[in-house]
Amino acid sequence: MMTRHYTPMDTLLINVDQALRTVFGRPVTTGRPNPATRAPEAELEPFEQQEAGRLMRVNHTGEVCAQALYQGQALTAQLVEVRERMEQAAMEENDHLAWCEERMKTLGSHPSVFNPLFYSGAFAIGAVAGKVGDRWSLGFLAETEHQVVEHLNGHLNRLPTHDQQSRAILEQMKEDEERHATHALAAGGADLPLPIRALMKGVAKVMTGTTYWV
Repeated sequence: MMTRHYTPMDTLLINVDQALRTVFGRPVTTGRPNPATRAPEAELEPFEQQEAGRLMRVNHTGEVCAQALYQGQALTAQLVEVRERMEQAAMEENDHLAWCEERMKTLGSHPSVFNPLFYSGAFAIGAVAGKVGDRWSLGFLAETEHQVVEHLNGHLNRLPTHDQQSRAILEQMKEDEERHATHALAAGGADLPLPIRALMKGVAKVMTGTTYWV
């Protein structure tokens, strides 16, 4: 089978298309069914619906950022197998993105107005991480996923206990993120220095605190 070689213009257009699909359109997914369809719908009080909607908006923006990070890393990854790993993970993150958007809209919420800004910043960070080297890029991926799992655990504790549909989505996301982290470390990912991990948590806190409200 022949391998297609993309020109710089091809690569630019592909990344612009992916960005537009992620932020404004319908990204390409793996086709997995939304886990929410397997859970019963619950009657939520207005304040519970509002809280669940805000939490799902935060998760939706988190998936926008994850998509941007993976695309940025795949763009600058040095080894073909690392690039393919990033692209496969990005496809699964698109599942999360679609599920969060569907649930968010069902709850009467809306995407954050800051998504384009967060996408741009996360893409740049991912590209830099990939450029530093595949070992560090994989380590960055693993640490990102570890922090996402921690964040999801917090949201699972905050969701209304009877909102089983939102809970089903977050549980599946958590399972996928844990697998991505494990695979990244098994592929040779490096442990990031403590200051870098702390900086990542600080940036994530700004994102979650902002998108919870808008």
